[in-house]
Amino acid sequence: MAIGLQGFPRTRQRRTRQAPWSRAMVSENVLKPADFIWPIFVVEGEGKVEPIAAMPGVNRLSIDIAVERVKEAADFGIPCVAIFPNIDKSLRTETCEEAWNPDNLVCRATRAIREAVPHIGVMEDVALDPYSSTGHDGIVRDGRIVNDESVEALVRQGLAQAAAGANIIGPSDMMDGRIGALRDALENAGYQDVMLLSYAAKYASSFYGPFREAVGADATLKGDKKTYQMDSANTDEALREVAMDIAEGADMVMIKPGMPYLDICQRVKAEFAVPTFAYQVSGEYAMIEAAAGNGWIDREKAILESLMAFKRAGCDGILTYYAVEASKMLMTQNA
Repeated sequence: MAIGLQGFPRTRQRRTRQAPWSRAMVSENVLKPADFIWPIFVVEGEGKVEPIAAMPGVNRLSIDIAVERVKEAADFGIPCVAIFPNIDKSLRTETCEEAWNPDNLVCRATRAIREAVPHIGVMEDVALDPYSSTGHDGIVRDGRIVNDESVEALVRQGLAQAAAGANIIGPSDMMDGRIGALRDALENAGYQDVMLLSYAAKYASSFYGPFREAVGADATLKGDKKTYQMDSANTDEALREVAMDIAEGADMVMIKPGMPYLDICQRVKAEFAVPTFAYQVSGEYAMIEAAAGNGWIDREKAILESLMAFKRAGCDGILTYYAVEASKMLMTQNA
């Protein structure tokens, strides 16, 4: 790394830092709106905007409002949105059959967005927790999250989403074998162009709390998710998970959460050189908002710095609730 470098004063590292133009000229990473996937939360009804207490500035939107917001996102150059539902409690069951109802909230939102904004990508979450009376990502039998029966349900869910027009399916459940099962099912059903963005290294994290409030799973969750989501102490295991998902047909891989796991992002990108994404999760968002709300950090600078951290770690893209706002900031900077 240091071959050819001269000592001070021949080498002055500050020379290239002295002006904005020179810093821009030697910048190693560039952040742009095309790097973002924007997660949105949808609810039933019309004209609804429901604030999420733990995520100031993020709201649950009825489909009509969501469509208008997605149009705005597309205008700022954001290439893709990810849809997460908050469904009525009466539809949450032990068997989660609402997850593959072709007219469920997510499928209707997908069709509406694809029709109104056909040039933006739509990503769907494949996991059962929004539809489950237990709040788990899989089906629970006798207190145990059963793997193979859950995979069968996830395949049904994924096929319903593909039929509704999803461009990307994001399995976030962490059941063994679900990527291969989904890939085979999509191919056999004629959805060979639907991409799989696998949450390949999803950790059993304390940073998901605000998200669970957003989708209404916080009140229903029984126990924890440590038997299927990863141990935060492990890194080599993440590489094994990623390798298996790539072998099973994943087009892209995700690390979740984001900033607490930048080392995983870097290792995955260096090891596999595949499209690598990270999710700046709800807890990360809430921490920035809380600190900024108390005047402890500069909010706009902290947002952009946190997003740049993902690029520096090797991520090709970032799921972030700041997608639209950060895109506006970047446009202002580059004007």
